[in-house]
This record gives sequence, structure tokens and C-alpha cells, in this order.
Amino acid sequence: MTDFSFEIQATDGRARAGVFHTPHGDLLTPVFAPVGTQATVKAVTPDQLDALGATLVLANTYHLYLRPGDDLVAEMGGLHEFMQWPKPMLTDSGGFQVFSLAKIREIDADGVTFRSHLDGSVHRFTPEKSIAIQENLGADIIMAFDECPPPYDRAYNEEALARTHAWAERSLKAHKRTDQALFGIVQGGVFPDLREKSAAFIASLGFPGHAIGGLSVGETKAEMYAMLDVVNAVLPPEKPRYLMGVGTPQDLIEGVRRGVDIFDCVLPTRLARHHAAMLANGGRLNMRRKEFARDPRPIDETCTCYTCQHFSRAYIRHLIVAKEMLAATLLSIHNLHTLVQLAQEMREAIIAGRFEAWAQARLAA
Repeated sequence: MTDFSFEIQATDGRARAGVFHTPHGDLLTPVFAPVGTQATVKAVTPDQLDALGATLVLANTYHLYLRPGDDLVAEMGGLHEFMQWPKPMLTDSGGFQVFSLAKIREIDADGVTFRSHLDGSVHRFTPEKSIAIQENLGADIIMAFDECPPPYDRAYNEEALARTHAWAERSLKAHKRTDQALFGIVQGGVFPDLREKSAAFIASLGFPGHAIGGLSVGETKAEMYAMLDVVNAVLPPEKPRYLMGVGTPQDLIEGVRRGVDIFDCVLPTRLARHHAAMLANGGRLNMRRKEFARDPRPIDETCTCYTCQHFSRAYIRHLIVAKEMLAATLLSIHNLHTLVQLAQEMREAIIAGRFEAWAQARLAA
């Protein structure tokens, strides 16, 4: 049995600095994971990810099942070997994509039948199928199959919660690989009582870690933070907590403040492909703007990333206007570095016992 123990090294309020042990190395938390949907973080090589300080990468079960197929990934030695990422990896369950991307879907107690967004072909996901795909992919951390409902529909959330809980039990039963940590997922929309009920049930199943799903899907920031308060008051403190799909600087700080350890989001690379640079203070720059045409400064004068150490705003704007691929790479490196560094800074502030003061100053900026 692989050791997936989690040690909390320091706390400051509800913020925690910890270490989560995995077969591909220790994760120092809080940690931000770049998203490599199709077994690649868009526009960035594994070497570049390593250089900017990334330690955890997420890949997507739904997308890799459809293309190139999880059997092929297994044949090629699993995700680590296939995409040449030697550090820890996480895969989601495919549930969110089935409910958000699939053209037509039919849900029943057993699972979901859906049409591929690629070619319309018909497929079926059950908890057992999702776990089998993730075992083929071979990530260190995998997710129970869940249903991600719209946040405000009470009746739908009650039904979906019953399915998510039943599917969590079935996912646990189907899971065979001891070198993968299976996390259960808490759902419940914006309803405190459902969130509390879900956190208590998922915690009772004995997963080595817990994910918080169904947030950042259309609810307000205040509602998201309120749900984190509810959930983290119930989830066992001695296990890691993963907030799924959340990735603005403000959300990372507010999440850590409420006891979250792991984050992932497509936002930094998506913004990069749309010519936007993230700033450490939470702001953004549209790098296509004409005012940057003769600007010799880096994107962010306080940033230590490869992009900011070597290139001017003028050069990056030129690449964008000339439609050069390098623009997306340089902006992705900068944006990812901004969030990876933010997580590391938070860790250092927690260990030093000054996180709350640091967070207040950072949010004020």
C-alpha cells in the first residue's frame, strides 16, 4: 500500500501548510495545479512547467477517454510516461465535462449516457467506468464519479446529491490500485444544509482526501466562500482538501484562508491565449493594447518568471499582433508562475505565522 499520508506542518487561523506524500514526490501545500486537459498544459513544455515551479498537473478523464483513449495511454506506460511529467498528477472524474460539454445526456441511478462533443458518438460513464479509465491513466490522485448540478436548483441538487453519494460508494468499491489516492467529492450547490450533509457523508467513507466540487460555476464569490466555510467546518482537518476549478488570485487567498490545500484552474492558460496577463495584485493587462507598443518594461516589474526576466511588453505585444505562437507560451509561463508563486508565498506566510496579516494586505492591493 502506497503512503498517501498528509502532515500539517503549520496553521494560521484556518490556513494550513502541509505535505501530501505521493508516489511521484511530496506535494507542499497550499499548491496550485496547472491544467493539462489533453495530457498537455497548453503552449507549455514539461521543462517549462518544472522551471516555473509547478509540482502538480491535472489531466482530464473525459477528454483523454475520447481521445486518444485511456487504453492507449495505459499501453504507453500511463500519463506520467506518455506526457513526460515526472511529478505528481491528478485526474478528475469526467463528471463535470459530461454535464457541461456532452451534446445530449441521459442520467439514471446507474450512470450517464452521453454523446461525444467531438463526433456525436454515444458513450456511457458509470462510477466503475470512470475509475477504470482513471486507473488506466495512472495519475497519483483520482476522483470519485460525481454529478455537478446547476448551483441554484434546490430540487435538482437534492437528486444529484443522492446520486453523487451513491456513486462515491461505488467508486470506492471499484477502486483497486493502491498507488492512487481516490478523493471523494462534496456537492450541494449553494445550499448550506446540503453542503453540510454532503461533507459529513463523504467524510464518513474514509477517503484519503476530499474535493469540493460545484463551485465557481455561476454562483457569487460571497456564496462560494460561504459554502467553503460550511464544508471545511465538517471535513476532517487531517486530510487534504481540494477546491476544484478555482483559479483567480483572490479565490486562492480566500480558499486558503478557509482551509483549502489544493487548487486547479484553466484560467491562467486560457487568459494567455486571449492575450491577457495576470498580475500578482489580482489585476490583468490586455497585452494587445497599443499603449504597450513601445513599452520597455516587463509585464510585471515584481515578477521573477522567465518571461518577465527576459522580455518587454513591446515584444509580447509584437508577438500577439504578428500572431506568433510564442505569445501564448510566454504569457502562459507568466500567468502560471503568478499562481504557483502565490501558493508558495501563502505557504511561507503560514509557516511564519503571519498569513492573516499577509492576506489582508494582499487583498487590499
